[in-house]
Amino acid sequence: MKPLAKNTRAHYDYDIKQVLTAGLVLTGPEVKSVKAGNVSLAGAYVTVSPGAVSLINCHIGPYKYAHNESYNPTHSRFLLLNKAEINQLIGKEKGLTIIPLEIFAGHRGLVKMTVGLGKARKKTDKREYIKKRESQKEIREHINK
Repeated sequence: MKPLAKNTRAHYDYDIKQVLTAGLVLTGPEVKSVKAGNVSLAGAYVTVSPGAVSLINCHIGPYKYAHNESYNPTHSRFLLLNKAEINQLIGKEKGLTIIPLEIFAGHRGLVKMTVGLGKARKKTDKREYIKKRESQKEIREHINK
């Protein structure tokens, strides 16, 4: 499954502990716009309430062939999770952040999202992450030679 949009800063800014897959509630023109690649996860986050999970500040641009004059590209959208997953997120939410990682098309063409439960990294942790990533890259290059 090819990703339609990725949050490139998520793994850099957060230490991801757990990953969940959720469905996205979108309108028809929004689905076509997402599949055309007109979506951005920069600055988006997920909120959890006992009844629902919402995606906030995700920018889905208007579909150019649809007639929408009053369309708001960053309105909140619901995520589809079962009750057990929602209760699990509510129980673990203290001190952790729920971050959208990527949007992809499922095997039946449905638009789905991968969300990660993670803790924010401090600046020193980010530096250690970069050093670790660079050393792994050098090891891979040395093995491939």
